[in-house]
Amino acid sequence: MPLVEVSFPGGKQVDARIAGRDIPTDQEVASGGQGLAPEPFQLFLASIATCAGVYAKSFCDQRDLPAPLALDMDLTRGEDGLISRLDLNLRVDPAFPGKYERAIIRAMSLCAVKKHLRTEIETGIRIEREAKVA
Repeated sequence: MPLVEVSFPGGKQVDARIAGRDIPTDQEVASGGQGLAPEPFQLFLASIATCAGVYAKSFCDQRDLPAPLALDMDLTRGEDGLISRLDLNLRVDPAFPGKYERAIIRAMSLCAVKKHLRTEIETGIRIEREAKVA
């Protein structure tokens, strides 16, 4: 069984199934979709932020520290239109000990999604012709 299975339910919707869970995507109305679900690129960005959030939450849980209150992320694009910088902003309770600030930042930097951005990943694509189902 493949890691990710993609289906095409109609219009600009392209859905993924991974680990028994469905992830719908769509395009915004301006791009010909219905805007019913996040665009794939939005899911990519969300995966970076939520992965960092998992590491921040785990860091706090392991030390019995107050859980993060919120995390947000902004991006900067270069002249080529590609992302040149991501800025994560972790909001913590005033009671969060200052002595752990650098350590939680290091922990968030361990995010597996972020680590994969550091290297180019070779992508193979092949076409398979399937018999038409009657």
